[in-house]
Amino acid sequence: MIWLSILVFVLCVVLIVAALFAIIQRDLMLAVIGTGAVSVILSILFLILQAPDVALTEAAIGIALTTIIFIITLKKTTRYEE
Repeated sequence: MIWLSILVFVLCVVLIVAALFAIIQRDLMLAVIGTGAVSVILSILFLILQAPDVALTEAAIGIALTTIIFIITLKKTTRYEE
């Protein structure tokens, strides 16, 4: 049981690091990758917390749909923030 607590703690730390990476990044494509990483970690955390329906929804919307929409938008605009 202690290993599960350690895993959740490590995932929360990685989640915070990925979120800060997405916020600080000046290259917008890397910021989108950072938000995708946040969604992946959240999906894993929801699965660990025994909420598979929420994990599947986060995976479908957060990882796939939102990331694809952001990438399509970046292809039509500039990639770097001024």
